[in-house]
Amino acid sequence: MSPPQNHGKPWLFPSSTSEHPTSQKPRPYPLNGICRQSQGRIKHLLFLSSLVLAIASIYPTSAHEIKVAADVGATLHIEPNDNPRAGESTQAWFALTRKGGKQIPLSQCDCQLLVYAQPHTPKEPALLEPSLKPVVAERYQGIPGADIIFPKPGIYQLQLSGKPAPGANFKPFTFKFEVVVAAGAAGNTQNLQDVNNTPTQGTNTGLGLTVTVLASLLGIGIVVFLVQTVRKGRE
Repeated sequence: MSPPQNHGKPWLFPSSTSEHPTSQKPRPYPLNGICRQSQGRIKHLLFLSSLVLAIASIYPTSAHEIKVAADVGATLHIEPNDNPRAGESTQAWFALTRKGGKQIPLSQCDCQLLVYAQPHTPKEPALLEPSLKPVVAERYQGIPGADIIFPKPGIYQLQLSGKPAPGANFKPFTFKFEVVVAAGAAGNTQNLQDVNNTPTQGTNTGLGLTVTVLASLLGIGIVVFLVQTVRKGRE
């Protein structure tokens, strides 16, 4: 018997695209359906976000600074909020740890703290030599700390050196931390030369934290707006 006639239709592929031209729908794109007004708002928000982030990069926030020398690591923190001010008492503490995370209290370290105004020459005497004392900070017990009064705004270097006390076992170290000191009370430090011989107008270094928070909130708002706009475009 002869096979049935095909009558012009494909025998192996009866459901070809030529028979059903509208069977495949175009792939939807997330931004399809978004009106020009919404697109303009998105561009405006992106511009504002980039502007705030650019300002945030100019005013960096302060954070715990960590350094490592030999088998000892050190974390510097300055109260309050790593934002010292000239003419005001500031507590600086150093969390010293060995490899493995074991803490080094001041009782196990013959430590010395020197404060220099930046820049300084190698043979220049220290501007300040604060006395170290054991302090309790966060999860640390008895770590080296000192009360410091920076005389003027500017950049300072805190140099902490130490060697093991009798019975302790770690290698001698020297850590150098740079600290930016802002102007204190407006009545005392406004329009004064800072320690680096640069005029100061009482700049508040805490502005960086505020700008960063605003940038984060703006970024979250942009994401929420985009999600809502895409959902409306698909409906």
